[in-house]
Amino acid sequence: MNDARTLPPSAAAAQLLLCMIWGLGQVATKVGNTGISPIWQAALRSIGATLLLVAWIAWRRIPLGDRSATLVPGIVAGVLFGLEFVFLFVGLVYTTAVRAVLLLYSAPFFVALGAHLFVPGDRFTRNKLLGLSAAFAGLLLAFGDRLTLPDAHALVGDLLCLGAAFMWGATTVVIKATALRRAPPETTLLYQLAISAVLMVALSYAFGEPGVFAPTPLVWGALAFQTVAIAWASYTVWFWLVSRYRATTLHAFTFLTPLFGVLAGALLLGEPVSPALIAALALIAAGIVLVNRA
Repeated sequence: MNDARTLPPSAAAAQLLLCMIWGLGQVATKVGNTGISPIWQAALRSIGATLLLVAWIAWRRIPLGDRSATLVPGIVAGVLFGLEFVFLFVGLVYTTAVRAVLLLYSAPFFVALGAHLFVPGDRFTRNKLLGLSAAFAGLLLAFGDRLTLPDAHALVGDLLCLGAAFMWGATTVVIKATALRRAPPETTLLYQLAISAVLMVALSYAFGEPGVFAPTPLVWGALAFQTVAIAWASYTVWFWLVSRYRATTLHAFTFLTPLFGVLAGALLLGEPVSPALIAALALIAAGIVLVNRA
């Protein structure tokens, strides 16, 4: 692994591209929801990405390691991963992509809290506490802005997206605190995608979703982008980068993702961005930087 704190231009450009792709994720989900039921859309995304990942593992002959030690935490991580996207995709039926990306990227702070409690040696530091404080202030601003609007359904959507952030953070803590930490990253991703696919198919059926109800080229394109570009390709590139460069250096870029997400929601969907949301975004982005420098 290259331990340099400064990434070479090619790696920095790749990480910047990943942040842009991840920032577009909520816009793509919002578009997909116009023609595919939210949980079924999330299930199709995981099914497609699982098949692509299995093909990639077989083609590259990637060893998956000893699965006896990772099976139970892998199932737990997969369930949490699935619930994350159930909450997020359903939440995006009621709230905007701008707000969803802002709330979703409070996840690093749930990770910091969970790691302090469950991961030996990963304790609070001054930077983490400052980052958590900034993030909490950002969330208060975001929800304060929402409470000025008399729309109960939108508030439910916001809470679901915050729940998705919690599930994302919980998934990360499970990975950090169990044998998954030593497993090949492809093994961990395969657990998440495959288990979440089964869970979400079951939940979609249980809730009686209509499934694909208004397919258009744009809807299929949004689903393909999520499946190929986000759930498979971007995570594969991310793991490749992590295997070669310092994770802390790469994570320093992640504050850009909510910035790109807010910009995408405003430009592509015409969603409103209030001054309070801009201030909340600045606080959450600053918090991400502080937590990742800890």
